[in-house]
Amino acid sequence: MTRRIVRTSIQLGLLTLIVFLLVFLLDNRFRVLPDAIHNALPAHHPGLVITDITLATCSSLNILFSCRLDPQKWHRVEKDLYLSKGWLSHAYVHIQRKRESELLEDDRVILDVRIGRLDPATAEKGQGAERWESRSGGIWLKRTAKRHASDSAKAITAVDVLFGADAVEARPGWEIKDHAIMLSNAGNNQEARLTIRRGPPASLDRPTLHVRKDGRFKIMQVADLHLSTGLGHCRDVDPSEQSGGKCDADTRTLEFLGAVLDSEKPDLAVLSGDQVNGETAPDAQSAVYKFAEMFIKREIPFATIFGNHDDEGSLGRSALMQLTQSLPFSLSLPGPSSVEGTGNYYVEVLARRNSKHSALTLYFLDTHGYSPDEQQFRGYDWLKKSQIDWFKSTSQTLKTKRSHTDYKHRHLDMAFIHIPLPERHRPRQRHARRIPHSTGLQFRLQASSSRRGGAGGELRT
Repeated sequence: MTRRIVRTSIQLGLLTLIVFLLVFLLDNRFRVLPDAIHNALPAHHPGLVITDITLATCSSLNILFSCRLDPQKWHRVEKDLYLSKGWLSHAYVHIQRKRESELLEDDRVILDVRIGRLDPATAEKGQGAERWESRSGGIWLKRTAKRHASDSAKAITAVDVLFGADAVEARPGWEIKDHAIMLSNAGNNQEARLTIRRGPPASLDRPTLHVRKDGRFKIMQVADLHLSTGLGHCRDVDPSEQSGGKCDADTRTLEFLGAVLDSEKPDLAVLSGDQVNGETAPDAQSAVYKFAEMFIKREIPFATIFGNHDDEGSLGRSALMQLTQSLPFSLSLPGPSSVEGTGNYYVEVLARRNSKHSALTLYFLDTHGYSPDEQQFRGYDWLKKSQIDWFKSTSQTLKTKRSHTDYKHRHLDMAFIHIPLPERHRPRQRHARRIPHSTGLQFRLQASSSRRGGAGGELRT
């Protein structure tokens, strides 16, 4: 009797598996299941798919055409490909996108994109059997009307535009095209580059920081990168004739940053403001991705605050923080909305291994930009009372938590700001004890605290 029950159970299990596989294959090819079930299948990524891409160009002299196609059919990527520097010319990328359930028989899903003058079918090996459709700007599309194409890992689900010969993608799942979109009056633009995503957006986990097994934790502070949209221009080059008088500022800055990161191998990088040189960053997103990519590809967690130049470009503080916060290995947070500024937050560095105890608390505070009252207080802005109150309240609350009280060694606190406190510039009292400045800190928590110069801060527990 028992054998018969076991045999029957196995047969039912195999039959169920076979039926499931058949339904899965049929649905993948012919879409036979209801959307509610189909959307939950592992091969499916719910959301939008791109069915067409085109450019709309216009002139400021033509008041009858606004560079915006029918909004019922087309979505415009809100970036002028000339970055508003094309004198009278403007151009925008437009995309058609639909939900999978809305696809009609004559809709075609985009599987690939190329930029170039020649048809990829003739210009590239292995593409001879493929059919590519031409669009303005040297854009070539590979589209398919196959019913299950929207479930393919090759289906393009998002399109964006970045700028500059040195543009990079920092978002997982995105791919930047090798060549710039071909525009007339190309000398007036910053090499607009099409970038695409396949599949759904990547889900990201915020990194958890721990002191290393050897009891150390190294922080590297990166200040005032002043990155631009595009290669950037060097100032005060010494010697002036170096590299034949040609100097690409961002290239040199990022090469130096990469060399220091590879040498120091920090556990955390703190970008303490003016990552973006707003005045020369008409597309701040492109500048942000350039510095972020340096840490992401090395798998180094990073945290940011803003300086007085970051938000002088195309994006304000809130948009910049939202952009940075969405990237891999980013610890950046906007902070409480009730506190003035964007980027008032803290990060805990936990003790070794899998400990839940905090060894170090790092505070990040927004020092804003320029003085709101130049007549009375010339120069830069300062920390506000709401920020000081938040700092005091937060630090006192953390001290009472078990993650702090149960820590057996000396707990450390450190704060990062961009604009120095006004008190730092006040004359010292005549007999005040002088405190020597240092470029790095090393703490030994078991017994004492000592200071010495270095490339960054190291925590020992």
